Amino acid sequence: MVRFELGVEDLARTRFGISPLAETVRSLRALSDPSRHTLYLPWLRSIRRDLDGLDLDLLLALVGPPRGGERFVSAASQALPDFLTPVPDRFIARFDEELERASATTTETARRHLLATHAPDPVPGPLVAVMGPAERPVRSLVGSICDALERYHELALAPTWPDMRLVLEADTTYRARQLAVGGARQLFADMHPNLRWHDGALDIDEMISEHTVAANGRGLLLMPSIFAVKPVPPMLADEAPSLAYPSRGIGTLWAPPPPRPAAALASLIGAPRAQLLDMLAEPLPTIEIARRLRVTPSAVSQHLKVLYTGGLVTRARDGRQVLYRRTGLGDQLAG
Repeated sequence: MVRFELGVEDLARTRFGISPLAETVRSLRALSDPSRHTLYLPWLRSIRRDLDGLDLDLLLALVGPPRGGERFVSAASQALPDFLTPVPDRFIARFDEELERASATTTETARRHLLATHAPDPVPGPLVAVMGPAERPVRSLVGSICDALERYHELALAPTWPDMRLVLEADTTYRARQLAVGGARQLFADMHPNLRWHDGALDIDEMISEHTVAANGRGLLLMPSIFAVKPVPPMLADEAPSLAYPSRGIGTLWAPPPPRPAAALASLIGAPRAQLLDMLAEPLPTIEIARRLRVTPSAVSQHLKVLYTGGLVTRARDGRQVLYRRTGLGDQLAG
């Protein structure tokens, strides 16, 4: 078990962040063992051909071996180097800036993180440079890793990153509301079964290592993740408290877009508004509608304004977000 001890100041400094580099590195777990990550099979099938020519041996060597027995292995307990899963310095970090930070990591830090990822086993062949005392081979290895990650991100994640980002942003909106309504206890209550808030501490069960981290005013960074299948704190205990956790809505990420609306309705009010009206049999916020339709929230807002003015949808504030739903008139028209 890993425990974060959080004081009042730490709760006040709790924030959310999204790291495209960390998501890129976490996705390597699914690539390394698809049989344990069936949720991502549609994504894996879509990228397989594009990865020809990449140094996959080097990339997959960044994923530590399964640890902790069958109970933990089934939860994908495979370590990743902390310097490649950075703490974002803003709400949504930029991949190029994070990669630049990673490439500037000191050789000693890179060596320590790569060794810890595979400890107590030796590192695999592509990472053997970290075993020697010389700095130049390790610096060259870090450069090769960053080059490979840049190319991998471009091929595997960049095409669908806008959709992934919308999922992650929608999760932070939901979590912020949970925190506002019920405090820390409600924030963590449905984040994952392995998390438990108790007496000023956040306990993370089913961890390979066991240690306690006192936040001491550093706060807590929470990072929703597409590719984390359980809560993931930093691998090393001396890192500042942060936690990646499985985002809501992952299951619908690679689902096909909603069916096209009936031709008669589309002819009457236009295809985009007809599609919106068809979706709004349930209350939905703008950001979730945009994610499902794979368009920008501003484009959705324009059409929602027209539908609202025409009496076809109603809206109500729910915490920090506004939910839209069809009115009775909208139900009749959609039917």
